[in-house]
Amino acid sequence: MASSHSSSPVPQSNSSDAFFKKEMDAMKRFRPVQSLPDVCPKEPTGDPISLCDSPSLVVDQHRWTIYHSKVNLPAALNDPRLAKRESDFFTKTWGVDFVDTEVTPSFYLPQITKEHFALYQQEITPREKVHERCKNICSPKDTFDRTLLHTHDKSRTDLEQVPKIFMKPDFALEDSLTFNAVLPWSHFSTAGGKGNRDAASSKLLQEKLSHYLDIVEVNIAHQISLRSEAFFHAMTSQHELQDYLRKTSQAVKLLREKISKIDKVMCEGSLRVLRLSLTRNNCIKAYNKLKLMATVHQTQPTVQLLLSTSEFVGALDLIATTQEVLQQELQGIHSFRHLGSQLCELEKLIDKMMIAEFSTYARNDLNRPLEDDCQILEEERLVSLVFGLLKQRKLNFYEIYGDEMIITAKNIIKQCVVNTVSQIEEIDTEVVVKLADQMRMMNFPQWFDLLKNIFSKFTIFLKRIKATLNTIRSVVFLVLDKNQKTRDLEDTLQKNSAKDNTVDIEVAYLTHEGMFISDAFSEGDLLPVAADTTSQRNTSPNSEPCSSDSVSEPECTTDSSSSKEQTSSSVTPGGVEMMISDDMKLTDLELVRLANNIQELLYNASDICHDRSVKFLMARAKDGFLEKLNSNEFVALSRLMEGFILDTEQICGRKSMSLRGALQSQANRFVNRFHEERKTKLSLLLDNERWKQAEVPAEFQDLVDSVSDGRISLPEKKPAATEERKPAEFLIVEGQKYATVGTVLLLIRIILEYCQCVDNIPSITTDMLTRLSDLLKYFNSRSCQLVLGAGALQVVGLKTITTKNLALSSRCLQLIVHYIPIIRAHFEARLQPKQFSMLRHFDHITKDYHDHIAEISAKLVAIMDSLFDKLLSKYEVKAPVPSTCFRNICKQMAKMHEAIYDLLPEEQTQMLFLRINASYKLHLKRQLAHLNVVNDGGPLNGLVTSDVAFYTGNLQALKGLNNLDLNMAEIWEQKR
Repeated sequence: MASSHSSSPVPQSNSSDAFFKKEMDAMKRFRPVQSLPDVCPKEPTGDPISLCDSPSLVVDQHRWTIYHSKVNLPAALNDPRLAKRESDFFTKTWGVDFVDTEVTPSFYLPQITKEHFALYQQEITPREKVHERCKNICSPKDTFDRTLLHTHDKSRTDLEQVPKIFMKPDFALEDSLTFNAVLPWSHFSTAGGKGNRDAASSKLLQEKLSHYLDIVEVNIAHQISLRSEAFFHAMTSQHELQDYLRKTSQAVKLLREKISKIDKVMCEGSLRVLRLSLTRNNCIKAYNKLKLMATVHQTQPTVQLLLSTSEFVGALDLIATTQEVLQQELQGIHSFRHLGSQLCELEKLIDKMMIAEFSTYARNDLNRPLEDDCQILEEERLVSLVFGLLKQRKLNFYEIYGDEMIITAKNIIKQCVVNTVSQIEEIDTEVVVKLADQMRMMNFPQWFDLLKNIFSKFTIFLKRIKATLNTIRSVVFLVLDKNQKTRDLEDTLQKNSAKDNTVDIEVAYLTHEGMFISDAFSEGDLLPVAADTTSQRNTSPNSEPCSSDSVSEPECTTDSSSSKEQTSSSVTPGGVEMMISDDMKLTDLELVRLANNIQELLYNASDICHDRSVKFLMARAKDGFLEKLNSNEFVALSRLMEGFILDTEQICGRKSMSLRGALQSQANRFVNRFHEERKTKLSLLLDNERWKQAEVPAEFQDLVDSVSDGRISLPEKKPAATEERKPAEFLIVEGQKYATVGTVLLLIRIILEYCQCVDNIPSITTDMLTRLSDLLKYFNSRSCQLVLGAGALQVVGLKTITTKNLALSSRCLQLIVHYIPIIRAHFEARLQPKQFSMLRHFDHITKDYHDHIAEISAKLVAIMDSLFDKLLSKYEVKAPVPSTCFRNICKQMAKMHEAIYDLLPEEQTQMLFLRINASYKLHLKRQLAHLNVVNDGGPLNGLVTSDVAFYTGNLQALKGLNNLDLNMAEIWEQKR
């Protein structure tokens, strides 16, 4: 009941605090003039105008009204964040995550300022002045106070005589301590000799207690006498008060009857509508909650059904959604208290199942028949497994695939060896048990075919791995792209949220005021919004669809398949895109690292194949099998291995060095053996060479002709022709004739074999260049020892080294020098720019050869020089003419010309004879000076001139020397 406690004791017809009557004019209020003190609050009279609208406590005391809606204020004011408080109203009802939020100011309550109290201050100021004036008019009571004070002091003195124990509020004789303190036992003892004294003590105690009683009674009587006037006044006012209460009760009864009627007519229907609306909404929520509970109850069977079809992603989504519903919407449901832990265990079981399933998939994918088919095995299953593993953050699943790759690579080689051995009848598998020993019994063609088969299987194997890993990486990149799109969408929503700030404030206010208001008056507007906000969910596979009435049911839906229905497949037939869910909490760094690891796994696959191939090669090379291969076989092996290396690099995108290193190692061994064989062969040829001009077979001429066409390669062996071509006397090279020995012809072929080997095996270019340089240096030094050093006399058994031997050796060296630039260009085209410095070996070799050729020419000149010195030292100027000396000289010159003319070109012959002629003139001049023969036209001069003319005629008569400028005038001493 709403009432006002003013200083007026009588009810007023127009109360200032009647219910909903605050706007009444202050001038219309009726103020009483009675002087009765305030003993009862003011109540309205029976005037209908003054009746308030509060509910009747008489009529409505057993019915619920809106005034029953109240809250425990202390509990509401308790701060749940305070320490030492385990639970309170909020945390117990709304959970431990409850936090205080700022209360949005109401739109319907005005801001109260000091101006709103101006009218009240104007009204209360006169009253305050009247009250102060009345206080000053009242007579003083100093005399009464002094008397009262004196009496009070006297009473206090008397009361101080009474022990304090009697004044305690908890005084009780039932207490043994109190009883012993008031009545000591010593006063009641009757022992002999002390009886009289104890009796006196007891009597004295009784007198004390009587005295204390008298003091108390006197003080009580005195206090009553002091307040007698108040008692008499109260008795005289009792009848008046009873009349006042009777009138007040009648007014209250009348007011409540009217309020009850108003309540029935105006309020009861509206409140009933509100209660029914709230009840209806509560029933709807309870119904939806029950449907949601029924759906959650079907989670475990549904998960089992999904797992039976390997739908791991759907099962995990369903578990995650159910866990979220249990924590948010079904928190505290007793029947589901164990469901959360059961779902956690089920999720751990799914993790193990997915890992086992992925291991099985990897084994089946890698161990299927290696045919020319690179299709992905069960792509939808692979995508589902990868999404499930990513969802559970099992980011090391690729290691399982890597382990399976190693096992499969071993099995591929083993199976190929078994299949090949089973087809070779020469190998008895019962006698030779080990596969390695069986493999070593194969000849090169059989082993080569086996290696080719292994390489082809590995190529298909790598293509399959690449296709599978590309699918896995595409899934990872889809998740990464989804994360990026989600972040972009969140940024867009944050920018748009500032525009909707007003709407958010209004919604927060409605929520603060109470949902039943919106349910009762705006249900038709709010329900479509709720339906839109929850339309993204779907029920689990076994749940029923939502009812078709106007009530939305957000609680009965789950998120197990929402992402599948909202997205579309864009990569794989299995629907990679539509399986992406929003709850994959993987960072971009983790996804990028995983994608890099998967790419690295492809590189590892290439390394595994190369490593297994290397072990296969090493197993066959234990008995020196690879080192015994001839050039054609090793070239074929090298080409096969190079082809496999290029194929793997093209598939995997990275070079693997193990097989290339093994090939390089075998190539180095091959180069060493290749070079040693040819060097030994050249050494044997040189040791047996007699340095005579050899006939040039037609195949060597064809070989030289093929080099002249700009390509260095060994011509294929032609079948025996019907006409056999006869050997030629000279080797024709670019129009020039070269007289050679048989060793040089074979050396040219050996050089071309080196060049051909470089073409076939590019990796050994530098080694071949070094070995070829060594071979050319060896030929130069060894031929110098045999010819110039006359080593052939002891090695071959030649009687002497003739000028023909020297000229032939020079021409052979010139032939090699002719091919050095061609060889250099051939190697230069196959070297890296940083390796061009190795070409300086050819420059050094060319210089050495030219020096050797110059030494041979000097040797020929020295032979004639010694002859001139021997013959001209005995020359005498006398008849007959020509003299015997000059005839011998001309004869030796003719022999020299005959020996070298067919071997050396005409230009070299002329240059050589010019040098010989210079030596001749020097010796003749010295002899003439010794004989004192001068160019004076005398007889001696004439004889010498005749001999010189004979020498000149014979020398110019030689073939190719007719135009030779001999300048014989230099034999005479010049006159000074």
